[in-house]
Amino acid sequence: MKKYILIGCSILFFGCNDGDLQIETVDFDSIDTIESCNDISASRENVLFKINDDEALILNLPSELLKNEATTTDITSEVPGSSQVSYRIFSETVTSSYFCDSPPPLTPTVLEEIEAEGGSIIITTIEEDSVTYNHTIQLSGISFLNENGSRITDLQVSEFGTVTTTVE
Repeated sequence: MKKYILIGCSILFFGCNDGDLQIETVDFDSIDTIESCNDISASRENVLFKINDDEALILNLPSELLKNEATTTDITSEVPGSSQVSYRIFSETVTSSYFCDSPPPLTPTVLEEIEAEGGSIIITTIEEDSVTYNHTIQLSGISFLNENGSRITDLQVSEFGTVTTTVE
């Protein structure tokens, strides 16, 4: 009887498969610099990105999200929706020229691009002076699902950073 229990337990123990679950971490909190190819403006769509060696976190914000007026309540944009958050992994270290040059350079290449499946972008705007506004961008509940169906569970980006617009 003990032999059958041992064989049964062995089959269960060695027969289990974790499905090659790969938990990745998206960590951009330590990156202070927010980059953009154009001046950030309240009157048009803005593409903002942070680069962390061979990774990039990209925000596409619609024109109505950044406003040249102080807010008394936070402005929220749901993802996906009019705003989008993308995470890219490159074959080697990436620079802003990859995003800003036309045509983009041939290297590095994108190994994986993952679009956010859920969450929200929260923006608080304060007036610096009569023509300058500071927008603090926070990410809340951003969820990425890669092509294998695995959720990236450790997203460490709560405060994306602060950008400035001026009245044109």
